[in-house]
Amino acid sequence: MKKCLIVLAVLLLPFEVFALTGDEVMKKSQEAFLYPGKDFKARVMMKLISKGGQERVREMTMVRKNYGEVGGDQKYFLYFFQPADVKDMTFMVYKYPGRDADRWLFVPAINMVRRIAAQDKHSSFVGSDFSYEDVSGRNLQDDTHTLIKEEKIGSKDCYVVTNTPKAGDVDYSYKMSWIDKNSFLPLKEEYYDKRNELSRVFTADEIKDIKGFPTVTKRTMKNVQSGHTTEVSYTKADYDIGIDDSLFSERFLKQPPKKWIE
Repeated sequence: MKKCLIVLAVLLLPFEVFALTGDEVMKKSQEAFLYPGKDFKARVMMKLISKGGQERVREMTMVRKNYGEVGGDQKYFLYFFQPADVKDMTFMVYKYPGRDADRWLFVPAINMVRRIAAQDKHSSFVGSDFSYEDVSGRNLQDDTHTLIKEEKIGSKDCYVVTNTPKAGDVDYSYKMSWIDKNSFLPLKEEYYDKRNELSRVFTADEIKDIKGFPTVTKRTMKNVQSGHTTEVSYTKADYDIGIDDSLFSERFLKQPPKKWIE
């Protein structure tokens, strides 16, 4: 009987340590980070900082709307105010879980709407350390998610998950994610290149409660190999404001309604 109890305790131990699977943790994290509310709008300040400390600032409005159930289709619209070389530029995403998103970029200097090819989704987003894919998030189905341990970041208890791409079409071999066990927001992410060396680090630097939704209002992505850093802050952030479906159309890429971009 004693042996049976010991064996049973050993078999139950993994379930006591990890109440959730890696897939479940990342699903909850994506819902908390990318899907809160029916829609979302914020003024975004993006600061690009070189290794030597030189700074460039990009200012934009970001609008997002969910369609269907949480974790389902989404649409994003971004309008750039400054600097001069990107003023009036717009970027739009139709995101579909399970397949590649559609992405469009309007470049006012040449008065042209350009489709962003699927293979370019990992390219730098307007010169930042974030990729096009980082803006709207990566499909969960594209990675294998393994919960490997639990540990603290500061005072917050976190799940630590390894996210390994199923295909080799990305510029990293795997990513480590530290997910807050309370809010399920990602507090830290480490990207490792094809040589398994640390390449980029994401951190959530400030979290505020907005209409009951914990929201990362300041975040940083640092390229540890080049020394370049991108800092992003959200102001005037709001949820459930009733964004019109008509905004997410190609015709408004060239001249978006002021109501939704100011």
